[in-house]
Amino acid sequence: MRILEKAPAKINLSLDVLHKRDDGFHEVKMIMTTIDLADRVEIRELSIDRIEIISHNRFVPDDQRNLAYQAAKILKERYNIKKGVAIYITKSIPVAAGLAGGSSDAAATLRGLNRLWKLGLSLDELAELGSEIGSDVSFCVYGGTALATGRGEIIQHISPPPHCWVVLAKPTVGVSTADVYKNLNLNAVDHPDVGGMIDAINKGQYEKICGLLGNVLESVTLKMHPEVANIKDQMKRFGADAVLMSGSGPTVFGLVQYESRLHRVYNGLRGFCDQVFAVRMLGERNILD
Repeated sequence: MRILEKAPAKINLSLDVLHKRDDGFHEVKMIMTTIDLADRVEIRELSIDRIEIISHNRFVPDDQRNLAYQAAKILKERYNIKKGVAIYITKSIPVAAGLAGGSSDAAATLRGLNRLWKLGLSLDELAELGSEIGSDVSFCVYGGTALATGRGEIIQHISPPPHCWVVLAKPTVGVSTADVYKNLNLNAVDHPDVGGMIDAINKGQYEKICGLLGNVLESVTLKMHPEVANIKDQMKRFGADAVLMSGSGPTVFGLVQYESRLHRVYNGLRGFCDQVFAVRMLGERNILD
């Protein structure tokens, strides 16, 4: 038997960091939404009791470093499953891009194994398990659009944003999330209006959403990696309605309302960056079969 799951990427429409917690994590307040750029996760039963990760992408680890591996391991241990699985991951989401690709693969694995092993777990139960794997996994279990607080694992669903295009560009530079947080001075950043963004999304106010995009990590990453700042400038120049870095970077995304302008932005960026995507916002929650 084989199970197929889609693992969509996410972008941050608003990302605020409040303070560093006693457990070493940072308290965050962010709005995330899924987009139609997705990995494909296929799960097959094995005749022997082990977890195998198979991917043709050389940057995807095939051992316990992989979050999908960790997802399978936690389900096996928690529910005493003595069966093996092979998890095939076909990557479309760039690796280490600030788009939660690994977290979404883990979330898809949780949903897929729930079906394969007939565990009968709800999305809430899967999201709780996901919080033990990584900060973004809980959100990725649900998908859709949500306010995430705590270290990112406390999820409050909100309405999907109005439909628009999303152009993404990932420069060929590696960003260390740990270094970004280490260099973050919370007294010297502009904190985004997260509440205002929620209100704008709920009211379907596209122009207001564009005006309220914000990410406190952006200023740090732009100083560390001028290439990211250059991509952001080019995206604005080619006509995106609003531009922001997602997560800790390095991917930059632009919102575009009209398809006629989309092609200009997309084609213009292809001259500056190898990895450019034009996708739609999803914004709707996952449902269990």
